[in-house]
Amino acid sequence: MLQLRWSLLRPLQGGYRNSRRHFAHKNLLDLTDRGFFQGIFPDTAAPKMKQLFTSGQQSIYAGFDPTADSLHVGNLLVIMGLLHCQRAGHRPIALVGGATGLIGDPSGRKTERNQLGESVIESNLRAIKQQLTRVFENHEKCLWDTRKNSGPLQRLTIVNNAEWYANLQLIDFISNMGRHFRMGSMLSRSSVQSRLESEDGMSFTEFTYQIFQAYDWLHLLRKHNCRFQMGGSDQTGNLMTGHELISRVERKREVFGMTLPLVTNEEGDKFGKSAGNAVWLDESKTSPFALYQFFLRMPDSEAEKLLKLFTFIPLPEIEQLMREHEKEPEKRKAQTLLAEDVTLLVHGENGLKQAERVTNALYKGKVDGLAELNYAEIKQTFQGAAVVDLLTEPGMSILQLAMKAKCFPTETDAVRIINAGGFYVNQKRIQNIAEVITAGIHILRNGVSLLRVGKRNFYIVRWQ
Repeated sequence: MLQLRWSLLRPLQGGYRNSRRHFAHKNLLDLTDRGFFQGIFPDTAAPKMKQLFTSGQQSIYAGFDPTADSLHVGNLLVIMGLLHCQRAGHRPIALVGGATGLIGDPSGRKTERNQLGESVIESNLRAIKQQLTRVFENHEKCLWDTRKNSGPLQRLTIVNNAEWYANLQLIDFISNMGRHFRMGSMLSRSSVQSRLESEDGMSFTEFTYQIFQAYDWLHLLRKHNCRFQMGGSDQTGNLMTGHELISRVERKREVFGMTLPLVTNEEGDKFGKSAGNAVWLDESKTSPFALYQFFLRMPDSEAEKLLKLFTFIPLPEIEQLMREHEKEPEKRKAQTLLAEDVTLLVHGENGLKQAERVTNALYKGKVDGLAELNYAEIKQTFQGAAVVDLLTEPGMSILQLAMKAKCFPTETDAVRIINAGGFYVNQKRIQNIAEVITAGIHILRNGVSLLRVGKRNFYIVRWQ
């Protein structure tokens, strides 16, 4: 079991750590109390859905199109939904859109997506499958206790819709399926209306997207008895189109949709990659440290909501945590636990330890944390930092190091800024330009030095 250093929460840490490892709702609609579902349809289906959830195992799916080589925090809420399904004993299905990714979902977009080639789609598919698999493995290893629960979790099933579209003939598909779609309903979708009213309009390719997503659901119903689909609230129109198709084709089997709120910041902007401020789940694009800091820096007004959405801590314990937090908000107890749980889920035990080491080094003066990171981890954490390879030379001074690492344009600038206290080696301010570089002090035991000019300009020196 992962031993986390939750010093701020020591009086309660055992309860938080243990309770989340077996918390589950058999009736997924109970998650509404956590603000998890924005809506269900049909609107009157709650009693029937509850009966199905509590009477036996159900299959529930969500889709992920490979429009990038990584999922992001906006996708993470949908993944949390599938994990809640899994914890409740149901069967989670993740659909990766090898076919629909070539078309492009217009939902929530003002312009048409750039067309991606098949090789790019295939590369993105591999990356997304790996991420989904890793998150589910981290969840079972770090956030689930098989011994204290009713048994092992149902395995995640990952399917690619390119597999069934590859064998469909266009004329047969339009003839057999096209007759079940109604133009009035399709044109009425908000995603379609907003685009039709825009300057660029909407292409036929984008317009057909809802047809393919609808057929995906029909296929999964027939092959996996999947009666439930989950998606962000921006997917409401696509889910409704699927529901309408199935109600006409499979009249004896009722299906249900569940929409989740979009994750937004205080300004109401979503965290999706289309918004330009994505926080990625791939550690090479957003490091474990950056992910950890993203949630650690959440304002107090967002902390309780995000704890309910992105952790498995039971509601009574979240309420207790918030009471503790309100007494000492400067300690950021709520945000700390939120950051730990999300980082643990996405990057596992090693990722969380790495994020904590860097946090302690940068903000708590514990330089030993940097020494525990290898070069690749340091480079990943300080993305965008200049990297310099240097040979160790006896008697090298701080000034010589700064100039060799190209931290300053001129020696005059270097002397002025160093003397003024604006230069740091391994997070320690250095003001003596003649100070001699010493192993173990300026050079960490991992053979790296982290230089900083001002608050944000980092330079990584790798000693040869």
